[in-house]
Amino acid sequence: MGWLAAIIVGGIAGWLAEQFMKSNMGLLANILLGIVGAILFNFIFGTLLGLYAAGASFSFGYLIVGFIGACILIWLARMVRR
Repeated sequence: MGWLAAIIVGGIAGWLAEQFMKSNMGLLANILLGIVGAILFNFIFGTLLGLYAAGASFSFGYLIVGFIGACILIWLARMVRR
């Protein structure tokens, strides 16, 4: 996935995770959460289950993986803060 597409998909995935998890973050945090979440979740799924979200520059698979990964990262951040 290209850098621009990763930023766009990461931003959308991070924003969706922010809305779903009811947390308040800015645009940069949304983009970072979406991209890092996608990388993390893709690594976990690829290593453990052999599943990868491959596709074109804008892939629905990457959006789902980024959303789930960002939700996990938000959850982990909340657990560390407590």
